[in-house]
Amino acid sequence: MTSTTLRRSEIAGLAITETGTGRPMLLLHGVGLRSEAWQHQFDALAGCGHVIAPDMPGHGLSPCPAGDMTLADYTGAIRRVLEELPGRALVIGHSMGAMIALSLASVVPEKVCAVAALNAVFERSAGAAQAVQARAAGLDGKTVPDPAATLHRWFGDDPSPERSACRRWLQEVDPAGYKKAYTAFALADAPTRASLAAIKSPARFITGALEPNSTPDMSRAMAGLTPCGQAIIVEGAAHMLPLTHPEVVNAALRELAQEAPA
Repeated sequence: MTSTTLRRSEIAGLAITETGTGRPMLLLHGVGLRSEAWQHQFDALAGCGHVIAPDMPGHGLSPCPAGDMTLADYTGAIRRVLEELPGRALVIGHSMGAMIALSLASVVPEKVCAVAALNAVFERSAGAAQAVQARAAGLDGKTVPDPAATLHRWFGDDPSPERSACRRWLQEVDPAGYKKAYTAFALADAPTRASLAAIKSPARFITGALEPNSTPDMSRAMAGLTPCGQAIIVEGAAHMLPLTHPEVVNAALRELAQEAPA
């Protein structure tokens, strides 16, 4: 992990990892991962505020919700966390977490001072939508799927500590929680053009130049639709930016924290 002293706690029924003090900085991971996916951000951001990383419902130590879940349901769960935090938070999300972060910035602007969307999807092509929905439909919710194909999309075939960590998290995730989240991610049509236009706070859209699904064109388009949006494209990077390119990501997030209104 990191050299920061991390604390485990619970907010609004979700397990969290936290460090630092001051203005809240809420970090939202993607499908199949857990709060430890932000391991390279804890140290880097602890000096900027109170860093809070929940385990999403059905992931890590957070309980799996009953029944089917939509993206709006996951957003509601995180909104309850956000509403327990003092003041306005800088909300940072990766992949599905980016969808949730952008939704919160548009629907509860009084609780969000700035937003960062890492590897966010926007207006998937018909082929991309069909592919991700087929992967979701192939999950049975009872067995842990082989993570090989996912890891190949995220990292290629080169070994690394980050790749090994993701393999472990994907193998340890609750199969039912994974299916619920992946299905919500696959079926979501978010963010919309209208919701992006409603975000008045400073916003960053960060993705990798080699990202085939959350493409650079998507981030540029979202930034263009958001009044205070800016796109950052990281050369040589693909989907797992917070883990593979932490220096670039952390510098952008620290800059955003300085820009965010008090």
